Amino acid sequence: MTVLESAPVKVRTCAGRVTHPRPTGQDRYTISEVAAHTGLSAHTLRWYERIGLMPHVDRTHTGQRRFSNRDLDWLELVGKLRLTGMPVADMVRYAELVREGEHTFSEREALLTAHRENVRERIAELQDTLHVLDFKIEIYAGARRSAERA
Repeated sequence: MTVLESAPVKVRTCAGRVTHPRPTGQDRYTISEVAAHTGLSAHTLRWYERIGLMPHVDRTHTGQRRFSNRDLDWLELVGKLRLTGMPVADMVRYAELVREGEHTFSEREALLTAHRENVRERIAELQDTLHVLDFKIEIYAGARRSAERA
């Protein structure tokens, strides 16, 4: 069974949301299966591994990568961090801290807390921009309604 042939299984993330179904009873995926499941290219997955963003990915006796469900969980987190605009260098640093162990909890918390503040600032900027767009749209809608009445 491949990632794409999986039976519907509800998987909860750390945020409690249900994510894409994963196969049941399987915990080893090829790079092409992971690429199809995540929407990332095989090139991107290899690059993530090369720069240290991916934890160690197991290999078969012939050297082919075999990703696990834990790797899929990690890629989901990386995807969320990318969506928030976290710089790759910060994501790599976070990955390094995770690999170093529990004694880095405070450093990880500080990194994520600082990034959360950046995200909140960007959200505020986007909300301000949205207000400007709403204002302009209302001007044009009002002008159009006036023209239609005339």
